[in-house]
Amino acid sequence: MKVYALIPAAGIGARMQAERPKQYLPLLGRTVAEHTLTTLLQHPRIAGTVVGVAEQDPYWQQIPQASQVITVAGGASRAETVLNGLYYLRSVATPEDWVLVHDMARPCLHPQDIDTLLACENPEGAILGIPVADTLKKVDAQDIQATVDRSQVWRAFTPQFFAIDTLFHALTRALAAGADITDEASAIEWAGGKPRMVHGRSDNIKITWPEDIALAEFYLQQQAQERLCR
Repeated sequence: MKVYALIPAAGIGARMQAERPKQYLPLLGRTVAEHTLTTLLQHPRIAGTVVGVAEQDPYWQQIPQASQVITVAGGASRAETVLNGLYYLRSVATPEDWVLVHDMARPCLHPQDIDTLLACENPEGAILGIPVADTLKKVDAQDIQATVDRSQVWRAFTPQFFAIDTLFHALTRALAAGADITDEASAIEWAGGKPRMVHGRSDNIKITWPEDIALAEFYLQQQAQERLCR
């Protein structure tokens, strides 16, 4: 079984309110995308990496690792971008091969989390995540309606790990039915599957808001210090 990485990176990250998509923002002397790609490209179990980018993206070819990956056209949504990447992978992979789908805006992914996910033996796939620690409120127009039981609620992270053909067919059917697909696991769930939740590291943050850049810098520096201490 070969494992491929697939990164949807066609979004603009409007919530960052930056002059460029968040994957191209500077982070410790490099871009967010460079940190993410380096971790995936250096992992020994990953046989190849595919990235979906927007047409006429003026920044992508400036990324040093761009020449080391296969680039496919991004779609109007995350799900469509992932599906475009899966079309390519099905042309080179075997029915036994799997894919790790990862957010480009998660530059703090630790190789340990990849190893943990790959070790999960569940035929319906698995994703990284952590249990919710905060109290959750159901709100209507900013008025609290109820407190939500958090005992069975987890935050979903990436990578998300599925057989290529299984994810391809689930996404194809879900999009054709007009289903609301927010991540790859939701497509598998819509198709009747039950992916496994794998406990990951809490520093695997997704850069969404301006203040997340400083937090990502802190986590990356901490990870670098961990490597030096080994």
